[in-house]
Amino acid sequence: MRAKRTNFGVTLVRLAAGILAAWLLSMPAARAVEPNDPLEPVNRVIYGLNELVDVVLLGPVSEAYGELPSPVRTGVRNVLDNLRAPVTFVNDLLQGERERAGTTFARFFINSTLGLFGLFDVASELGHPQHEEDFGQTLAVWGLGEGPFLMLPLLGPSTLRDAAGLAVDQLAFDPFAYTASGDVGIARGVGEAVDTRHRLDAVVRDVRRNSLDPYATVRAAYLQRRGVEIRNGRSATGEPGYESIFRDDE
Repeated sequence: MRAKRTNFGVTLVRLAAGILAAWLLSMPAARAVEPNDPLEPVNRVIYGLNELVDVVLLGPVSEAYGELPSPVRTGVRNVLDNLRAPVTFVNDLLQGERERAGTTFARFFINSTLGLFGLFDVASELGHPQHEEDFGQTLAVWGLGEGPFLMLPLLGPSTLRDAAGLAVDQLAFDPFAYTASGDVGIARGVGEAVDTRHRLDAVVRDVRRNSLDPYATVRAAYLQRRGVEIRNGRSATGEPGYESIFRDDE
């Protein structure tokens, strides 16, 4: 069973690499000012379906999750962050960020031991702040364009580059995808979705209440946020602060 899963993972990684290669060959010399969204009609349908799932299922579950004591929610977030550290570490190295890679390695070692398998973020207290990197960001650092905007079922906003990067992260760089059981993997994915949805609850409500075009707002926010992440938090001069609506702070 493990061999079949590994072969399936290798196939998906190769597929992602093929998509990226095709996009690289067709990438224009200059990036368009307007969002690259040739699939907007389809993306809007998927956005509507995602909203339905959120209203019926994810939103109510995240509200119940919010009733848990704050230390419990913080512990859940810490464990999820710690499980993602190997993916961040690999991408730090691929981006040539040796200092940040050292910070990620230190965080994983400290929090996995002194932090009781990541339950407590001891590393931050010792001067090793948390950050995240993914293969989509790595591809951007290497000069690959973001490609057309995509609204993924259940996963939300993305781009062709980021979607392919997500596949590589999950199937090639994340050791827990191969070592953890199926039930553990599902629990981890559900935990990520619920915790993220809870932390973005105020943002989601604000967009629904005040935006004339929620889809366009989410698209702009995602693209601006990704730009800041690729620059490791350094804002571009004169760029609107769309990324602020996706802050991880509570």
